[in-house]
Amino acid sequence: MRPVKLLCAGALALPLLLAGCANQPKEEANYNTVASNQFVGANYAAADSLLRQLAGKLQAEQPVIMATVVNIDALEQTSTLGRLISEQVSTRMAQGGTKMLEMKLRNSVYMKRNQGELMLTRELGEVALAHKAQAIVVGSYAETSDMVFVNIKVVQPNTNYVLAGHDYVLAKEGIVRSMLLQR
Repeated sequence: MRPVKLLCAGALALPLLLAGCANQPKEEANYNTVASNQFVGANYAAADSLLRQLAGKLQAEQPVIMATVVNIDALEQTSTLGRLISEQVSTRMAQGGTKMLEMKLRNSVYMKRNQGELMLTRELGEVALAHKAQAIVVGSYAETSDMVFVNIKVVQPNTNYVLAGHDYVLAKEGIVRSMLLQR
């Protein structure tokens, strides 16, 4: 009989312990927690790599355009992941001193509902010429069951020469997986 009472007492204590854990304060997002995030760090490292490769190749007074990073299997499609990679790479390049042109404020860019600033090949030259952009940052990603492979390039629009490039891999877990589901 005694083991049953102990089991019952333990069963009653478990919900109390779990309730106590639920009331623990969550860690607030701040610069340190965001900066240490694998996703942000990988995108910033990609931008830093592009900036190192571009040293001496760009004119300080001319802007660079960031295109939306797209799904390599469907170049007219992207996801929250692709749009956010584009935002973070563009931000980091601007932090590094590159004049980045914010395309969301422009009307002459091909905009697909819920997709972002997708740049089709035939339009790259026209958009760059209209905005006097010296380069366009383009990118793609490919999904596997547990990884996302990302490729980012800086292309000279008048020649289609690749001025810089960077490849990296993101683990397809948690945050990354959820951003791929939101298409």
